[in-house]
Amino acid sequence: MLVKDRMSSNPITAAPDTTHRQANDVMREHNIHHLPVVDRRGNLIGIVSDEDLIAAQPSAATTLSIYEIHNLLSKLQLKDLMQSPVITIPSETPIEEAARLMQERDISCLPVVDNEQLVGIITDSDLFTTMADMLGSGQEGARFTLQVPDEPGMLAKVTQAVTDAGGNILSLVTWKCDDGLGHITIKERGADYRQLKQALDDIEFTVDDLQQDPSYTEQQSGRFDVRTLRDQM
Repeated sequence: MLVKDRMSSNPITAAPDTTHRQANDVMREHNIHHLPVVDRRGNLIGIVSDEDLIAAQPSAATTLSIYEIHNLLSKLQLKDLMQSPVITIPSETPIEEAARLMQERDISCLPVVDNEQLVGIITDSDLFTTMADMLGSGQEGARFTLQVPDEPGMLAKVTQAVTDAGGNILSLVTWKCDDGLGHITIKERGADYRQLKQALDDIEFTVDDLQQDPSYTEQQSGRFDVRTLRDQM
């Protein structure tokens, strides 16, 4: 999965002489939190967030009148508020690199630039949605997490066990922890849980967690309930 698969293409932008009030109105109208700033040639020269706009407002303790505050914000321009230079990322970058860069730089978005042209923007919200999709969120089925030895062939054994039990794998994620073991989270639909439990017992994999969507449990009436399987762990 690449940045281009998850970014918002053709993002809304603003000119450097856009005022604070205008930028605030645009963000509210389009329900966005970041506004790339481009010059007349379309080159990215900065970026402003809603937090930048809030920080630029007078504090609640100000002695300025409402009229004076409005007048001040109507003159304040993005060129005075924007963050520059901007950390950017190419559209062909793997999505995990975007996540790593945001984490390392403590930023919540990355403008996407190809050939010096702004083509999109990817935000922390996009990454959260990506993670939810990768874990099968919103799809009916059973979800379980296993501890497995960090050795070649372990993933193949697990997927084969699910397939042999009649399950269709909806999502699969692997990671490693400090315990030196590999961890696999699978969401599947349709498995015979007696058969699946027996297969996992045979290969001596430890099930850390097992959950099933309530609506899916109802659809599985007459089959071995995952709650019974969980109680037997």
